[in-house]
Amino acid sequence: MGSRVEKETPLRRDARRNREMLIAAAREIYTDQGVDAPLDDIARRAGVGSATLYRRFAGRAELIEAVFGDSLRDILRAAEEARSATDAWAGLTAYLERIFGLLAADRGTNDLMTTGIQGVPSLDALREENHKTLDDLLGRAQKQGKVRPDATAEDLQFMLAALGRAVPGSTVAAPQAWRRYLALLLDGLRPEGSHPLPAPSLTPDQLNAAMLQLGKVRRPRTGRAD
Repeated sequence: MGSRVEKETPLRRDARRNREMLIAAAREIYTDQGVDAPLDDIARRAGVGSATLYRRFAGRAELIEAVFGDSLRDILRAAEEARSATDAWAGLTAYLERIFGLLAADRGTNDLMTTGIQGVPSLDALREENHKTLDDLLGRAQKQGKVRPDATAEDLQFMLAALGRAVPGSTVAAPQAWRRYLALLLDGLRPEGSHPLPAPSLTPDQLNAAMLQLGKVRRPRTGRAD
């Protein structure tokens, strides 16, 4: 009895091609405009109707997962490498330089990592891993005497998100300017010459609320959102 080979139908090939064109178009638009770009614009860039986009993807979160899933997993691997560093300060600075290089190069990745976008599985995993990485490296660097003892992972996440949001605005005129401001931020973590801080660190819940507010700053756009 011969084996049965199932051939791909023209409809199935068309659906796969449409999906690939939509992902490629979304990647281009998200890189330039950020992840709140109207989905209808993505459909037009891909050369398909909006109805086709909504058949292929249930909403914005599913499209974001398809576009950025692999790159977010690359950052997860970078986080694992950073935590393996014996010198916690060296691991922390290398990790942050890697992240900020991505934030400067890609507006979409910047949006994902500096705002509170919900419902993207690989992004949810990245947030958890990022906090674990910062908490681990910061704690070890403090024990090694290389970071001021009153700094918290929430402090660092908030400062990184705030600075990260400003990075796209500087890259047009000065593509490497982010390196200066990241260096200034890192110098502020050093114990030498530190002074008592005038307010307590944000709690995890307060940090999440702040990140969600950062995501709302650029929301007034035209076109369907989901």
